Amino acid sequence: MAAIKTEALVKKFAEVTAVDGVSLEITEGEVFGLLGPNGAGKTTLISMLATLVKPTSGTALVAGYDINRQSLEVRRQIGIVFQEPSVDDLLTGRENLYLHSMLYGIPRREINEKIDKMLALVNLSDRGGSFVKTYSGGMRRRLEIARGLIHSPKILFLDEPTLGLDPASRKAVWDHIRELKEAHNTTIILTTHYMEEADSLADRIGIIYSGKIIELDTPSALKKKVGQDLVFITGRINEEALRKLPFVKSVERENDRYKIGIVDSGKNLQALLNAGGDIAEVEVRRVTLDDVFLKFAGHQISSDAEEHAENIFERIATIKSARK
Repeated sequence: MAAIKTEALVKKFAEVTAVDGVSLEITEGEVFGLLGPNGAGKTTLISMLATLVKPTSGTALVAGYDINRQSLEVRRQIGIVFQEPSVDDLLTGRENLYLHSMLYGIPRREINEKIDKMLALVNLSDRGGSFVKTYSGGMRRRLEIARGLIHSPKILFLDEPTLGLDPASRKAVWDHIRELKEAHNTTIILTTHYMEEADSLADRIGIIYSGKIIELDTPSALKKKVGQDLVFITGRINEEALRKLPFVKSVERENDRYKIGIVDSGKNLQALLNAGGDIAEVEVRRVTLDDVFLKFAGHQISSDAEEHAENIFERIATIKSARK
């Protein structure tokens, strides 16, 4: 069953097209990674799905509701963790969750139980009564995830959820995201610039560039599209014998070592080493999502026009917030 289904979704800001005809289906319970350079359209796409911005054309169903005609129903089904911190420093963790519960109309008799459950989920039970200004960055992030889940949404949007966190805090957030999927079957849409994060968490990954989804597949399938692993060997090798192996794609001399391109090093490395030679040192480099991202999206490719579109949206959102 589709948790999200978009049909030719388009968003234009003046003469700039930020999202350009995106048709996409995300299944229920899936962790979907949305990757792209700055200005590619990630924020605008999520903002339309969350009914924060109206599409120029096209539509989408989120939890079965139309984002154009049933925005209130959509909002009841989703949770959002924004890239920028948005919890109130002057309230305690528990007070932040209580306020959010009231905003979503959760019955008063259920609120305390839900708060206890969410604080336990993100390992903040012992700090629920502390002011948020005393929290570390990782604790704030976990509290924001708890806040996004307090009303039991079917779909959770996580925009750069571990940005700026130390490795230990980042791993803790990863663990919570996995638990949400496994224990609650929550559909999660994740944007991130950390390729290892997407590789570790996402069932599928969509790469967006210039407002279009240019690649869409599982992390392993995307890595296979990039091609070969690399094996670096220091010492003497039998080049002729290596070149005859069916899984060897290239053999090059690189300074004082050989760089050998092979298919599936995990499966074929031993056969490669058995081909002969006096090998002193071996280093294996597997294809990563960084390689995938560079192949399909390049680096420093976000044009001024694309960034202008995203900046326009950010200014609009700021103005709307100030008017409320």
